Amino acid sequence: MTTQTLAVGIEFLGTRYRGWQRQAEVLGVQAVIEQALSTIANEPIELIAAGRTDAGVHASNMVAHFITTAERTPYNWLRGANSLLPDDIALRWLTPMPADFHARFSAIARRYRYITLNQPYRPALLRHQVTHEFAPLDTAAMITASRLFVGRHDFSSFRAAACQSNQPVRTVSHAKLFEHGAYLVLDIQADGFLHHMVRNIMGALFAIGRNQMNIDDLHALIAAKDRSLAPPTAAADGLYFINAYYPEHFQALLPSLPLTPAWLNLPDDNSMPKY
Repeated sequence: MTTQTLAVGIEFLGTRYRGWQRQAEVLGVQAVIEQALSTIANEPIELIAAGRTDAGVHASNMVAHFITTAERTPYNWLRGANSLLPDDIALRWLTPMPADFHARFSAIARRYRYITLNQPYRPALLRHQVTHEFAPLDTAAMITASRLFVGRHDFSSFRAAACQSNQPVRTVSHAKLFEHGAYLVLDIQADGFLHHMVRNIMGALFAIGRNQMNIDDLHALIAAKDRSLAPPTAAADGLYFINAYYPEHFQALLPSLPLTPAWLNLPDDNSMPKY
């Protein structure tokens, strides 16, 4: 039988899931989508994503792929799967890809946004969709500190104890922290991320913003390569996987969509990584 490789773009609200990965005893996003696609395909489907998200983390354009012998139109895949998926998961797009495309191993960069709402009262409409900081933050110091993460570094001080990566060195092409009204947004892109890496970076930036650390302390923390010396991990609520990037011959086949979440209303900068 002839097989085809299909790429999909997925958005999900991760609040009630134990992360992306399929697990035996808890609910993962991967398993929920696989069940829907398997029903449409009338055969078992294994879905492979560009990255793995933690429990409670969201995605607005998680790129994934699957291989199938089923012949369906993109319209039928999308309509069928979205009719079966719960309200907090949706497929945004689906497109055929060459057989050698792999959502994880072909990716050259992943991109996240961490969104903090810095205001005195807690949000209701954005509950679990932002991290709330009620006290004023020293945002100027945080913005300056965020620039230290750009480049190729050993991120041992910013990886979870349970991280299974073989090595802690990653190349960050940009780490842009900026204010947008009452929101503070970290837009960070790298060739890969360690377990909890973005949330641990944000935890250190929060410590800077609360005047619990300074720039020299952050320099020392990066150099120490010791997670035990670092501030606590930031909450999962504000973290979004927003895109993955691929070599040009693959990227040209994927839809180019505005970066999200859309309610932020940010200028679009869906640029490819420059290493």
